[in-house]
Amino acid sequence: MIRRLCINILLTCCSSQLMAAGPEESVVQIINYAQGPNWVEPWRFSRVATGLGSGFVIKGKRIMTNAHVVSWSKQLIVHRYQDPKPYRATVEFIGHDCDLAILKVEDEAFFEGIEPLQIGELPAARSSVTTYGYPAGGRQISYTRGVISRIEMQRYAHIYNRSLLTVQTDAAINPGNSGGPAIQDDKVVGVSFQGRPGLENAGFFIPPNIIKHFLEDIEDSIYHGFPDAGISLIKLTNPAFRVSLGLPNNSVGARIDRILQPFPKTHELLRVNDVILEVSDQEVGSDGMILYEGNRVHCSVLFDEAQHGEPIALKLWRAGEAIELELPVYVNRADRISGNQHEEPPYLIIGGLVFTELSMNYLGSLGRNLGDSLGPRIHYELFFRSHQSEELARAKPVVLAKVLKHPSNVDFGVAAQEVVTEVNGQTINSMSDLKAALRKSSDDFHRFRFLSGAEEALHIADARGADAMLLKQYNIPSAERLEVLYD
Repeated sequence: MIRRLCINILLTCCSSQLMAAGPEESVVQIINYAQGPNWVEPWRFSRVATGLGSGFVIKGKRIMTNAHVVSWSKQLIVHRYQDPKPYRATVEFIGHDCDLAILKVEDEAFFEGIEPLQIGELPAARSSVTTYGYPAGGRQISYTRGVISRIEMQRYAHIYNRSLLTVQTDAAINPGNSGGPAIQDDKVVGVSFQGRPGLENAGFFIPPNIIKHFLEDIEDSIYHGFPDAGISLIKLTNPAFRVSLGLPNNSVGARIDRILQPFPKTHELLRVNDVILEVSDQEVGSDGMILYEGNRVHCSVLFDEAQHGEPIALKLWRAGEAIELELPVYVNRADRISGNQHEEPPYLIIGGLVFTELSMNYLGSLGRNLGDSLGPRIHYELFFRSHQSEELARAKPVVLAKVLKHPSNVDFGVAAQEVVTEVNGQTINSMSDLKAALRKSSDDFHRFRFLSGAEEALHIADARGADAMLLKQYNIPSAERLEVLYD
């Protein structure tokens, strides 16, 4: 009798364990019908493409996923675990800088019986994680177990020009896995988001620190982004340089070698050759690194922890003495053009000349179609001019993207892909400058100067007559789209 009772108890325990919901029931498949812009012909859009990704349910009846999984969406469909029924979803918040997004589902029945996953803490190196998702090549959920190999700052491919904390694992993260959770002890310790070409058995996920910052940021229903200190920090390991600054010859402190232009508070409080000794009471090494939860990473990780406008405590070495101050940090939009764009490109058409904002997306769409002389000039303008002289850098460089041929411009001697520097005697630093300059001609001609030094002109009356015909001929809805972003 006792033996039979023990067997019954054992069977009951096993049965309840089998019925217990696992993390997979909170993981969803996402189908994105997306349509991005044509960067060379900015009035047009590309064909609708279908993309697959993953996500997971969090508290508040929300789905977390990657920004790149849902970018440019025209329609989003989500599927529950082992449920063929499609549900429509929309993007509620999106953070392109951290590659995270929040979705909401119109039908609240979608969330019935789903246990939201909790966000855990930063996992330790050499600990094990399991990634969940719906990678390409199959319809069922996939589980991959791996080990945390390292934790450090890495460039986020979706935005390209921003580095944030990243966790590397040997668990496979394939197309379709993006947006799925990395689970440890039944909690989310990361969001799968990218691999790296040339590396085998290496995937990367976004750690809890970044996830929690994103969720805290959107509590006021506005996403601001990750702030920046506005400084360029370089290592200070040369003993002679350290002595010249009055520093001891040890391994503490990294030097500020440049203060970025769009940060007035940083210009007010910091100086070139200030040496940062501590950030938020954490000692900074001469290589700019700190010990962060057992991992040696760049001290900028501490600036990333602050929200937009919050102060960061700094200890500096200046003019032979240590000083302490608080530096407010702000989201930097001025470097937007050097990263991937996620808004429809602005454009303006005059006399068949199509002007748009120079961006990395525009360059990428050209592929290898840049000439030997034009290529270096246009790359310099986009990526390097601000490093040489912020005062001379153009905030939003304007490029001649295309020439729609017409008798009024048939002899226009400048080919597309040239950067515009001056129109009607006015310096051009943005699309707004271009539109204003086109209103200020002193005679019957618009005069253009380009980065190469070339000059050209259009007859104003002929150009206006051409535009009406060209808009109809090329099925262009409007001669301009000039929403000014991030001013």
